[in-house]
Amino acid sequence: MRRQRNAKIVATLGPSSSTAAEIEALFRAGADVFRLNFSHGSLADHRDRVDHIRALEDRYHRPVGILMDLQGPKLRIDTFKSGPVTLKAGQSFQLDLDHQPGDQTRVCLPHPEVFAAIRPRQTLLLDDGRIRLRVMEVAKDRTVTRVVTGGELSDRKGLNVPSAVLPVTALTKKDAVDLKSGLKLGVDWVGLSFVQRPEDVAEVKRIVNGRARILSKLEKPAAIAHLNEIVDLSDGIMVARGDLGVEMPPEDVPGLQKRIIRACRRAGKPVVVATQMLDSMIKSPAPTRAEASDVATAVYDGADAMMLSAETAAGAYPLASVQMMDRIIKRIERDPLYRRVMDPEHYAPEATTSDAIAAAARQVANTISAAAIVTYSTSGSTTIRAARERPEVPIIGLSASQQTARGMTLAWGVHSVRSRDVHDFSTMVGRAAHIAHREGFAKSGDSIVITAGVPFGTPGATNVLRIAPVTEE
Repeated sequence: MRRQRNAKIVATLGPSSSTAAEIEALFRAGADVFRLNFSHGSLADHRDRVDHIRALEDRYHRPVGILMDLQGPKLRIDTFKSGPVTLKAGQSFQLDLDHQPGDQTRVCLPHPEVFAAIRPRQTLLLDDGRIRLRVMEVAKDRTVTRVVTGGELSDRKGLNVPSAVLPVTALTKKDAVDLKSGLKLGVDWVGLSFVQRPEDVAEVKRIVNGRARILSKLEKPAAIAHLNEIVDLSDGIMVARGDLGVEMPPEDVPGLQKRIIRACRRAGKPVVVATQMLDSMIKSPAPTRAEASDVATAVYDGADAMMLSAETAAGAYPLASVQMMDRIIKRIERDPLYRRVMDPEHYAPEATTSDAIAAAARQVANTISAAAIVTYSTSGSTTIRAARERPEVPIIGLSASQQTARGMTLAWGVHSVRSRDVHDFSTMVGRAAHIAHREGFAKSGDSIVITAGVPFGTPGATNVLRIAPVTEE
C-alpha cells in the first residue's frame, strides 16, 4: 500500500461512506487519514466508523490516521413568526435577546456575547455572507442594524462577526462531551474549530494532555493576528477556507492560504488545505478545471494534505473524488516545475542538533541518490523534522508507538510504519534496511539514510545520521 506521492489525502466519512466496504475502498483509492465530523452523526455512528478503520488497519498492516473535527461555537438567529422574510437594502433590522418569533423588522439572536463584542459601523453577516448588515446602535441586549445587502432570511441561519474577537471559548459544552468520547475512541488528531487566540489552543491541549494531536482550524480572521503563536502551540493547522471566505473578501483568501502554509512549513507543522477542493464532485463524476488547478496550487505550495469534505461524506461520487485527488497530486508532483518551486522554499534549520541532522539527511540523501530516509522516532518529532525539509526521496517513519505511527500519516512524504523498539545500532540499521526493502522503497545495492536519537527512546533527541546499504533479504 505504498503511496506514489508525498501530499496526503484526508477523506471525511458520512452517509456516503460509512460501511466497512466503502471505507476500505476509499483507503485503497488513496485516503491516508479519515475525518469524523462531530457536527453530524451520533456517537454510535462514529464508533462504528472507528471500528471499521481499525479493522482495516489490522488487515493491511498500515497505520491509518483518524481526525475528529469538533463543531465549535455556532452563532445562529432564532425563528420567524410567519416563515422566511425578505430584507431590503437600506431598511432597519434589529437583533435582540427577545425570544418571541421574529418578523420583517427584528429577530432573536440568543448570544449576548455578540452584543458585548460589536461596535457601531461593524459588519455582521447572515446565511454564509449572503446578507450583510451594518451595525448602527448597540446595547447589552440588542443591536440596530442597516441592511447593506438584502435577500431572503429564514429560521436559524448562521451569523458571522468578521471584525471582532468574541468573548467565547472555542470549546463548547457539546465539544467537551464529544472530545471526551473521541479520546476514548482513540482518535489521533483533534480538529479545533473557532480558534481566535492562542489561549483557545492552550485550553484544549491541557485537556487532551498528549492523548492526541491538536489540529487548529484557521477560519476566523482574528486568528491571523496571532498566526505564529497559534502555529507554535498547535501540532498542525487546517486552512478552513469556507469560513475564511465568508468573513474575508474572496480575493484575500488565496494569499492568506499561501501565508499560512509558509508559516507552517517554517515551523515544521503539518498543514491541511480544506473546503471545496473538488466541490462539484458532490454531484458530478468529474471536477471542474478550476478545482483541479486549486488542488494543484496547494500541492505546489507544499501543503502536507488536502481534505475532501462533502465530496466523500455525502456526495454521489465519494470513491471517484479520492481517485481524482490522488491523480492530480501524483501528476503535479511528477511535473519538473514541482521541484523548482519547492526547492527554493527550504527554510534555515534552527540552531539545534536535531534540526542540523534533519537538514543534513536531506542533503546526504540527494548527494548519494539514496532510496529513502528512514527515521526512528518515539514522539514523531524526528519524522516531522525530516518532512519539514521536503526531501526528494521518500521518508519512512518508524515508531514503536502506535499513536505516533498513526499521527504521522498526516505528514508530507512520510510512509508510516509501526516497528518494534530498538536498543542498539546494529539492530537499528538492520531493521531500517529490512523495512525499506519489504515496503518496496529500496532494492539490494541501494543505500538509505537513517536518522535517530541516542539513547534510543528519548523523545526529541535526534542526534545520529547513518548511511546504510540494503542487502538481499
